[in-house]
Amino acid sequence: MQVPLLINDVDWNNWRPDDHAVLCFLRSDCRLLLIHKKRGLGKGKINGPGGRIEPGESARAAAIRETREEVGLTPIEPRARGELSFLFSSGYGMHVRVFFAERWSGELTETDEARPFWCPFSEIPYDRMWADDRLWLPQALQGHHFRGRFTFDGDTMLDYAIEPSAGGNQSR
Repeated sequence: MQVPLLINDVDWNNWRPDDHAVLCFLRSDCRLLLIHKKRGLGKGKINGPGGRIEPGESARAAAIRETREEVGLTPIEPRARGELSFLFSSGYGMHVRVFFAERWSGELTETDEARPFWCPFSEIPYDRMWADDRLWLPQALQGHHFRGRFTFDGDTMLDYAIEPSAGGNQSR
């Protein structure tokens, strides 16, 4: 089966991802908690804590659980900021809900999944992250809600579209 590689060639209204996942960024003043990802999709890249949503779990609950499991911190009242849809040339698709939290509990800890570090907004290492991050993360840090669609061939972004979205209830 030939996978569409351009955004406009994908029937996004009928597209069904293989996985649903979350990202949860913790922010303190003008710093963002990022991780060096040690395994899984994106191994070796820098990203925010996150992972797959478990069956029966809400996106918000997954954001809290994944952040706690990966870095030892439990986000308090994470807020939905956006949605990302990814289609890879292999045919794999993932839908990701993006959350931000400004409060948390616990102690920052390195795990077998991630090595966390605080990074000033002005020093975010976009060149070591997924190519799409530089397109939507600055908007998210400014408080904007967004919806992004991306096609990739391995680590290479082929096409994208980003649009503003309403900030409504995106927790599920």
